[in-house]
Amino acid sequence: MLQSIIEPSTSNVNLHGKVAIVTGGGRDIGRACALRLAGAGAKVAINYFNSAEGAASAVREIKDAGGDALALQGDMTSDADAERLVAGAREAFGNRIDILVHVTGGLIARKTIREMDVDHWNRVLDLNATSFFRMVRAVVPHMAGGGSIVGFASQAGRDGGGPGAMAYAASKGAVMTMTRGLAKELGPEIRVNSVCPGMINTDFHNTFTKPEVRANVANATPVKREGESEDVANLVGFLASDDAAFISGANVDINGGALFS
Repeated sequence: MLQSIIEPSTSNVNLHGKVAIVTGGGRDIGRACALRLAGAGAKVAINYFNSAEGAASAVREIKDAGGDALALQGDMTSDADAERLVAGAREAFGNRIDILVHVTGGLIARKTIREMDVDHWNRVLDLNATSFFRMVRAVVPHMAGGGSIVGFASQAGRDGGGPGAMAYAASKGAVMTMTRGLAKELGPEIRVNSVCPGMINTDFHNTFTKPEVRANVANATPVKREGESEDVANLVGFLASDDAAFISGANVDINGGALFS
């Protein structure tokens, strides 16, 4: 049974007959989102940049469980690659796109304002905010009524981020504002929401956050742990589904209670 590849198996989210694109789907949260959507019945186009094996293994998992998926390499800071991704998904699964989950993003490096040049600022904004704009612009002409877009903001968009993460926080704040504006512009046919993860156990924090900081943040939350990619994917699956039909323009916190908004 396809749902068995995703936990929890008791979820009632139903995406049968839907076509989804997940950007940044080759690892961590993006990969978990691809599996979650497929587990609910969607056909999934998994975009990746460098994580070819992670995307390919997700496709194998989905197909072995009876679902349908493909992996498509592309750089979401490229207009042409964003357009190619949408075209590839349409060619594989039919002309319609029902769901976009845009996970692409990153910190690049921790830099304070004194250390940062305009090139770094532009790269961070392009990777996080402008890539979301590109994908929404590319996919919207092919979305019919009932479409759902889920973007990725961050707790950093609310609290300004940690040391050297001001540019990242600003880019995620932009995603949050874009989410509200797009919900107004694209409704009622298309709903637009974003998620705001806190400390999630991913390569992002393996790279950029010291273990002692991670432990302190986890212990300060009411749930006393870091989040897992599957925690975020479960929220994304709900927001993408008709179960969330009255939710649009929301930036939903998922941080174990580390920050209330």
